[in-house]
Amino acid sequence: MQALTLYVRGGCHLCDQFLLELGLDLPERRERLAVLDVDSEEALALRWGLRVPVLVADGAVICEAFYDRDRVRAALRL
Repeated sequence: MQALTLYVRGGCHLCDQFLLELGLDLPERRERLAVLDVDSEEALALRWGLRVPVLVADGAVICEAFYDRDRVRAALRL
């Protein structure tokens, strides 16, 4: 199973919506999803800046800003 990471920022309504949609679409993956606040580490803040939310699978960006069900499913081969 691919490692999924969602980069978010506290208080970000797009991040909250993205996480909700991802959880509803792929509930079996929710437990294995790493959710990282970009403001928790300087390196993450520098890397992602305002580009949140961003969903990454095994190091490759799948989608950002809005949950794209088709891209996520294609990337995860579902």
